[in-house]
Amino acid sequence: MSNKPEDAEATMIRNLEEKWGKSLHQWIELVAASGLQKHGEIMKLLKGEHGLTHGYANLITHKARAAAAGGGTASDDLVSAQYGGAKAGLRPIYDKLVATISGFGADVELAPKKAYVSLRRNKQFGLVQPSTKTRVDVGINLKDVAATERLEKSGSFNAMVSHRVRLASPTEVDAELIAWLKQAYERA
Repeated sequence: MSNKPEDAEATMIRNLEEKWGKSLHQWIELVAASGLQKHGEIMKLLKGEHGLTHGYANLITHKARAAAAGGGTASDDLVSAQYGGAKAGLRPIYDKLVATISGFGADVELAPKKAYVSLRRNKQFGLVQPSTKTRVDVGINLKDVAATERLEKSGSFNAMVSHRVRLASPTEVDAELIAWLKQAYERA
């Protein structure tokens, strides 16, 4: 287990939705909508009105203030760029996937790249990519699993995964898809 601050922060971000009901992106939007800008005011809102503990409130406050100032982390910037413009409507699919996948274990690593987010444990077990303005593709490493109508062979989509599932709505992040992702995670 690592003692690096950035690893602890990544774990907190992964656990946000499970513990507090919203992803980091959603908390940042809530803070932005409040119009508050000062650190203490935001902390009071998060702890007082939403019941967050000091550590989580402080994390969200720092991230929200950085976002408001045009900053944020490189990872946040990559994901924001992927789901910007015409693909902005796909962000709820990504957020639902990440919230669910992060619950697989503390060893889940989200590694944003320019065009997709790699899903890693000891090795890559999947990826999430907004491929078109109406579709997110989920790549999954299940090399010995037969393709189905929904779990198709990856073909030319991405050589780093064996299968692909196409999603057009958050409702398609269902038990079947999560079972395939969990299976790939357990093998990684």
